[in-house]
Amino acid sequence: MKTIILAGGLGTRISEETQDKPKPMVMLDDKPIIWHLMNIYASQGHKDFVIACGYRGDVIKRWLKDLHDLDGDIEIDLASGKATRFEEATNIDWKVAAIDTGLKTQTGGRIKKCMQLYPTETFMVAYGDGLGSINIGKLLEFHRRQGRLATVTAVRPPARFGHMELSDDSVLHFGEKNQMDAGWINGGFFVLEPSVINYIHDENEPFETGALVRLVKEGQLSAFKHEGFWQPMDTLRERNELANLAKEDKPVWLSFTS
Repeated sequence: MKTIILAGGLGTRISEETQDKPKPMVMLDDKPIIWHLMNIYASQGHKDFVIACGYRGDVIKRWLKDLHDLDGDIEIDLASGKATRFEEATNIDWKVAAIDTGLKTQTGGRIKKCMQLYPTETFMVAYGDGLGSINIGKLLEFHRRQGRLATVTAVRPPARFGHMELSDDSVLHFGEKNQMDAGWINGGFFVLEPSVINYIHDENEPFETGALVRLVKEGQLSAFKHEGFWQPMDTLRERNELANLAKEDKPVWLSFTS
């Protein structure tokens, strides 16, 4: 089963980092966020990826080429100029296709263009700018059990602002809002059956306001509730928080929960 990574957006909300590269190539410690996202899937046995490129797709393609060329150990004989590769040293065995889906194409169109290349495939789909400790096996099991055309992972929104409880003009409580009180939002990490392509009408239509709405109207969208770690990278603060977490021996997004 292939996983589509949506990696073509402009990343305008974090423009300080995306003037010369797409948002999924923003670095967390020494690797881009897209690598950490792909590792969530690969560490659970899903290593076949389709990257939907758009803005500065050349940066992603160059990174993939370097990842292949520079992985493993190399011994160089300076006298002869010959290099010997030690392939057994590599631990990345992913299969990756980078597809140019257009500079201005919306998320729906990017998904559709990738699905058209593999018309009989069931796909997983993820946004290229967020990380979560999603148990992929349980997500797929849930999707199959529900028997619907599509599944979205529902997550709790991270608290961004100080939450206040008031009584008239007095503050009774100040602190972070409890995520459990915040409801559910779209966390990505989709599973889509092949016929979902028929719900995507136009390449300039966002998947979220187009196909997903149509699927809901027909009762064909399930929600896999994820209570564990999830965080997007929409601000520099969030980028810095994720970068600090990436330095851990086992980042929290690799601690998979139900």
